[in-house]
Amino acid sequence: MTLQLGETAPDFTVASTEGNIQFHEWLGDDWAVLFSHPADYTPVCTTELGAFAKRKDEFASRGVKLIGVSVDPLDSHNDWVKDIEKTQGTGLNFPLLADKDQVVADLYGMIHPKADPKVTVRTVFIIDSAKKIRLMLTYPPSTGRNLDEILRVIDSLQLTDNHKVATPVDWKNGEDVIIVPSLSNEEAKERFPEGWDEQTPYLRVTRQPGRK
Repeated sequence: MTLQLGETAPDFTVASTEGNIQFHEWLGDDWAVLFSHPADYTPVCTTELGAFAKRKDEFASRGVKLIGVSVDPLDSHNDWVKDIEKTQGTGLNFPLLADKDQVVADLYGMIHPKADPKVTVRTVFIIDSAKKIRLMLTYPPSTGRNLDEILRVIDSLQLTDNHKVATPVDWKNGEDVIIVPSLSNEEAKERFPEGWDEQTPYLRVTRQPGRK
């Protein structure tokens, strides 16, 4: 199955380290980061699960839930969790789906035959409170995911959902933003009374809304 940005994230019911998860019900009105692993006991993913667990509160403060997925069975997950706690210094504090029948992997297009038809690729999905897919990012097996980048994208998406702005290259929360071209100068004056730096008619840089 090929998914695209803006589509509804497929629903599923799968066992996890925190019991059966019916995804849409579990998500509720929150956002989610759903991220896949090719198998249990993989070294890069072990470090990632520990890092997500340590930074769970940073995601929660943005209204974002974490949920991992691997095609290995639940008893394997439970043993892997012990290794994560031993090596990363933290227990797993969010559900890890046991997708042994590849239900989630098939729904989310995580099986790439040219990579390995037996395992999932390492993809991150950011899903919003309307259950729409807002980002898909696939990593190679040898490269650990960048949690700062995932948080940065969430900050950008949540900001731009609420204001007529976009975020420029390498933007971080609190920095200047760009007024969207579809907003006329007259409309922009109402929304951005502090004004803006008009570098070109289509590139108008202004203070991030709500920044103190």
